[in-house]
Amino acid sequence: MKSLGSIRRSFAPWADPTSKPYISFRNVTKKFGDFTAVNDLSLDIYPREFFALLGASGCGKSTLLRMLAGFEQPTSGEIVLDGQNLAGTPPYRRPVNMMFQSYALFPHMSVEANIAFGLKQDRMAKSEIAERVKQMLKLVKLEPFATRKPHQLSGGQRQRVALARSLAKRPKVLLLDEPLGALDKKLREETQFELMDLQQELGLTFVVVTHDQEEAMTMADRIAVMAHGQVVQVATPAEIYEAPNSRFVADFIGDVNIFDGTVTSADGTSVRIDAEAGLAIETLSPERPQPGAKAGFAIRPEKIRVSSKPPAADAVNVAEGEIWDIAYLGDMTVFHVKLASGKVVKASLLNAVRAVDDPLGYEQKVWISFDRDAGVVLKD
Repeated sequence: MKSLGSIRRSFAPWADPTSKPYISFRNVTKKFGDFTAVNDLSLDIYPREFFALLGASGCGKSTLLRMLAGFEQPTSGEIVLDGQNLAGTPPYRRPVNMMFQSYALFPHMSVEANIAFGLKQDRMAKSEIAERVKQMLKLVKLEPFATRKPHQLSGGQRQRVALARSLAKRPKVLLLDEPLGALDKKLREETQFELMDLQQELGLTFVVVTHDQEEAMTMADRIAVMAHGQVVQVATPAEIYEAPNSRFVADFIGDVNIFDGTVTSADGTSVRIDAEAGLAIETLSPERPQPGAKAGFAIRPEKIRVSSKPPAADAVNVAEGEIWDIAYLGDMTVFHVKLASGKVVKASLLNAVRAVDDPLGYEQKVWISFDRDAGVVLKD
């Protein structure tokens, strides 16, 4: 079986039927009055997994995290961590720690005092506190800033202090609620990789809540896409992107072109769809929709070719159009191609060379095409 996308590491306990989940949400529902924030949700997270809860605002992801932390209680269902039902266990008794989006640092305390705060609350010996704080400062590379106050630090440095304070008590699970939201784009990208390296070095289970698709795709081993208090799909980043299980996921993750049409044939290995956009689509698919059934077809912009010359006569999935819009993004160029039907298709081409011999221009007649295995038939 071919893999979808790059393989970052062989870690995949969810694929092993003998593996036991470390965290289990079992038919969990959370209501606030008449509003249902989480609706009969079941989900398993495994030891040492970097797991992301991804969704738009109001989908229930932060509520789920807060219930795991103990700040909210489920209306029904149960949450199990390492074999222990957490019902009735207060937050300070749970082997988890939470890092908030605001960082919540004490402004009057130094970096080392902020990191030591939770350890002092646990009445750890002074010598042990000093050693643990030293370890944390080294871990997050803030040793030269130990005596500074939060206002004397950059946003990235404050984020590291909050992370060190969360890790100082050595929780079994670290919960991160939009941890990088306050950072600028470049620093956020750098910190994503730092968090990944740190998580693997410590061997902890990380659960992160984010609305940022790129953040989830970069950091997580698996992603749970959420909507209306429920999990829509749980899979690796590559599977979420390349094989979305629904129209919602395809449209939510990254850029996508969706063609609606009618199935003309399906023989078990390939499906043919007469798309409303005036395009006859032939695609490889394990799905076997009935001829005459309505179907959607999703394809990512980078899977579409754009050419000023018509493809070979035997080429499949070809349509004629004209360049409607062009966006040069440095690493790639994005073309909006308007087909004869009026549908606008988005295609992105990698700028692998600095100079282009035959550049495409506005209102130029072009042909789009794509391979049989370039997209997916949508179930709904």
